[in-house]
Amino acid sequence: MPDSWLNKVNWTQEGLVPVIAQEAGSGQVLMFAWMNRDALKQTVETGKAVYWSRSRKKLWHKGEESGHVQKVTEIRLDCDEDVVLLTVEQMGGIACHTGRHSCFFQKLEGQQWQAVEPVLKDPGEIYKK
Repeated sequence: MPDSWLNKVNWTQEGLVPVIAQEAGSGQVLMFAWMNRDALKQTVETGKAVYWSRSRKKLWHKGEESGHVQKVTEIRLDCDEDVVLLTVEQMGGIACHTGRHSCFFQKLEGQQWQAVEPVLKDPGEIYKK
C-alpha cells in the first residue's frame, strides 16, 4: 500500500494532526495549523504546504490567495507521532495573514500582549477580494 506511511500518524478523532511550520535557516516558528490525511499527502506530493482549514472545512494551499507559498524542505513526526513539524522556505517572507513574517508576533509583557513584529505588507494589499 503506497500511502501506508500515513497510518503511522496518530490522528485526532476528527482525523487531524497539529502542524508547526518552522523556517529553514533561522529556525523561527512561523505558524501553527492542522492537516488531514489529504493535506499531508498533497504536501508530500507537491513539496508545498497544504493545510486543513477547520473554519472553512476544506483544504487550504498556503499562499493560494497571498502568493506566500511555503516550500517544504523537510517533514518530521514527533515521538508520540501526533505532531508534524514542517521545515519550510517562506516565499515572500510573510507567513501570517496579518502581513507579518510570523504568526507569533505577540509577546506577553507584564500582563499585556504587545505586537513586537512589524506588519511587512498591509493585508488589504495581500488579500484582494
